[in-house]
Parts: sequence; structure tokens; C-alpha cells
Amino acid sequence: MKEICKKKLLYCVFLLMCMWISPFIFSQEQVQGLFYLDHSPVSISFIDGKIKDITRLKNVPDDFPKIYISPGFIDNQVNGYKGVSFMFAGEDELNKTDIKGVVREIWKEGYTTFLPTLTSNDHDLMMKNITLISEVMNDPETLGTIPGLHLEGPYISPEEGYRGAHPLKYVRQPDWNEFLEFNEASGGSILQITIAPEVAGALDFINKCREKGIVVALGHHNASAETVQSAVDRGAQLSTHLGNGIANTMNRYQNPFWSQLADDRLSISIICDGLHLLPEQIKVFFKVKTADKIIITSDVTSFAGLPSGEYTTPEGVRIKLSPEGKVWDPQKNILYGSAIPMRKGFGHIMQVTGCTMAEAVKMCSTNVARLYGLSDRGEIQPGKRADLTLFTLGDDGLIKIEKTYVQGHLVYDAKSEKK
Repeated sequence: MKEICKKKLLYCVFLLMCMWISPFIFSQEQVQGLFYLDHSPVSISFIDGKIKDITRLKNVPDDFPKIYISPGFIDNQVNGYKGVSFMFAGEDELNKTDIKGVVREIWKEGYTTFLPTLTSNDHDLMMKNITLISEVMNDPETLGTIPGLHLEGPYISPEEGYRGAHPLKYVRQPDWNEFLEFNEASGGSILQITIAPEVAGALDFINKCREKGIVVALGHHNASAETVQSAVDRGAQLSTHLGNGIANTMNRYQNPFWSQLADDRLSISIICDGLHLLPEQIKVFFKVKTADKIIITSDVTSFAGLPSGEYTTPEGVRIKLSPEGKVWDPQKNILYGSAIPMRKGFGHIMQVTGCTMAEAVKMCSTNVARLYGLSDRGEIQPGKRADLTLFTLGDDGLIKIEKTYVQGHLVYDAKSEKK
């Protein structure tokens, strides 16, 4: 009898020890805050980088922190950051250390996923940089923050205005063999290509991309309504930064706006930083496409995070960066990308349209994940990656990033940064 009692006691001790050490073995953690969907207090636990459960909290104290928890922000157009460009070559060529540095910096802005974007350039340089980025994608240090690439060009319109800041000498017609080289160099990780559908060979090129499951976006183009319809019929899914990458003056009836807004099959990405689009444009885009068909992007360049002033690009273009984050070429009077991360767009679209926080999150995260088939992120649900952005909402309607978690790892804490 004593032996049986002893075994039971040992068994109970064993169970208690397992319960005590299991959180350490399985790295279980939790965060508390206001759930982005309904602003109710919740506790979200995660284990081994994935969300375990979401618990609604009751009887919370009056001083419960007003910190919102949302899925991590996902940006499909990041050209560079803080002096590092994913495309342009300069005195300091792109290297793996720089790419990892961008990942760490962008975590501070609430990003948990982004697509490095390569614009029109020399074939060899594009091959080199694509290869470098693809090698960093699988580096444990980056925690899967980079799932793939976005090629914005080189197969775009050569027309002034519609070409934007892309150097004319690098703009060319679609070349499927060249694209296959790019995709092979990326390890098959090109998730999106932005193309002008009116250039020779573009429609057939779209067919081939869709057969490979690559998202085709229309951008930097001056296509007719008929051509836009043909491109969408063949599988184009998105308009890249609608309202930008377009001429300053155009025909009021026959222009790329109406056909892209009118086609319900097309989603749109917009740069919602308060500089690229007027409030009335954003309102119209939102009314037409709704939160289900809009992606907020940043189009940030290597000038993001740098002091205001004048800079010279590797191509010799003198550009200006304002204290507000406006980047422009004063000679051509065109914007030269952006220097404002998408957290500004998150707050700005709520201010301009009156949309809910849940809708803003959908446009900054959920829609992007769905577009690229990233089924493991973009929502807060059990089994999804513990990619979380914690933020506060200021009186000015803009948000401040407090913490960022990527696969359950705390990669940014505003309080720690201040120390």
C-alpha cells in the first residue's frame, strides 16, 4: 500500500514539474491588449512561433493599456530603406549585411513581412541583387520576413510621365527568357511583376506568368481600356500604386484611371502617405473598390529614415527629401518614390475615409497575404504565424508602433529603444 502511495506521489510530482517547465520547453508566450477587430481586451498566447489561442478578458482594470494588437503589417513594395537600395548600384554595392539591416529597421515600423522591390535596371545588376536577396530570405536571422520579390519593371512604358523615375535606358519590352533567368536566380521566389500591358508582347507574357502562379500587376502604363480588359482577362490581378506612375496631364476620358477603377476583378494598391494622393482621390478609390480590394503600400525607397536635404542618386539624378518625407525630382516635377513607411497610410486612410480599424488592417495585412497565397499570416487565428503589431492610436489619428513580433519573437520594443 505504501509503495502504491509512493508511486502516486511521484507521478503527481512529475505532472506538476511538467506543467511548470512546459512553457519553457515550448517557448509559450502571451501578449495582452485591445483586439483590432472589436477593440475588446484580449490575451493572445503563442507557442513555437504560432498563435495558440485568443482569450477574451473580463473584469479588466480601468488602467488596462490602450494598446491595439493587429496582424503584422505586410508591404508589397519596399525599394530600400535608410540608405540601402535593393536595385540601384552605387559606391557601396548591395550586400547581405545591408539587407538584414533593412529587415531590422523595418521591424521598427510594425512590418512583419515585405517584398523587396527591384525597379528597371541593367540585366546583370538585377541578377546579382536578386540572387543576394534570395539568399537572405532563408537566413534564420530574418525570421521569414521576406517571402519573395516584386519586380517593378523593366517591362513598363517608355513614355515620359508614365515611366516615372525609371531610367529610360533600362526600360525594355517583355523578355520571357530574361524573366526566367530572374526567377531562377530568386529560387522561384518572384511573387509579383508590375508590367505595362500595352507594350509589345505583354499580353502573352501575362499568360505565362499566371501559368506559374505569379501575380501580375498593371503599372507605369498608358494602356487603353480594351488593353486593360485583355490584361485582366488573361489574369492580371492588381493595379500598382494607382494614381501614381502616371503623366501629370492626360485626356480626361481616355486614360488608365477609369478602366482600372471600373473593373471589379482588379484590386489596387495605393500609396496612402498624404503626399502621393489627394484626400478626394483616396475617398473615391475606397468607395469604388472598398476595403476588400485595396492594398496599402509604401513604395519606400533608400531615402526613408534619412535626414531631409538634397541627395544624388546613383544615376546622377538630384532629388530632394523634405522633413515631411516627400521625395521628388524638382527638375521633372515628379515624385521619386516615398520615404514614409505604411504606418502613416494606416492612420491616414482611417482619417480620410472614416473606415474602421479592422478595415485598415485588412488593407495593410490581410488582403496582401491573400493576394500572394501567404496563408500562414495576415490574420490573428490559432495556427497562424505569431506575426503581431502592437500600436497606440494618437489624438491626431496616426499610430505609434509599440512592439513587433515575428514568429513569436519580440523584434522591436519601443520602450527598450528609448533606454
